[in-house]
Amino acid sequence: MSDTAYLALLLDGPLQSWGFSSRFQRRTTELHPTKSGVIGLVCAAMGLAKGSPEERDMLPKLAGLKMTSIAMPRKVQGAASPMPVLRLEDYHTVLDTRRASGAMNKDAVVTHRQYLVDARFGVILAGDRLVLVRAASALKDPIWGVWFGRKSCIPADPVFRGMFATRTEAERALIGDAPIEQFTRLEEVANFDAGSDSYNDQPVSFGTVDSSTEGRNYAVRRVNLLVGKIPDA
Repeated sequence: MSDTAYLALLLDGPLQSWGFSSRFQRRTTELHPTKSGVIGLVCAAMGLAKGSPEERDMLPKLAGLKMTSIAMPRKVQGAASPMPVLRLEDYHTVLDTRRASGAMNKDAVVTHRQYLVDARFGVILAGDRLVLVRAASALKDPIWGVWFGRKSCIPADPVFRGMFATRTEAERALIGDAPIEQFTRLEEVANFDAGSDSYNDQPVSFGTVDSSTEGRNYAVRRVNLLVGKIPDA
């Protein structure tokens, strides 16, 4: 039996938010799930505390998996075309915050937080079978809650869709018999020349438990965007 396996996940929810270039009070979202977001979801299902020895041991193994995301438009019965994916921006205020000095902030902190509305994605994680077996087991019975980028973005359907011996089987579990070429995909590639863009969302560390552990840290990964081709009528 091959040591490589393919884990199929369904990310289906009314709201999703995949932070990529968020800075300070402006929290944007990418149009595809980020790898840091998906791996963070798996870590939560496993119950791995940020910066803990267990997370430091498991995170490099999870980050070593290759990820493909598939945009799966939501179809409504009787509609001529799928529902469009929209960006929603929430004008958000936070009271009783503290400044860097530790003093209480007298003014409300205003943030602009973006969400994807009516988005639906399939995700395939490919790599070491033993690592994926642990991830699959956690997703079937998560220790902590899982969400799509933010705690308000909860799944509308079970995330786990099966583990398979081939990529084709994993794709079929997500899109059925439809040709994969019809779907827009963001594929992680092994070398620079095979990609069309670079994303700074390869998780290295998610946070700290004390001053001896490092904070959030990400590396660059190379990806290729494949735009879906709608068949002729």
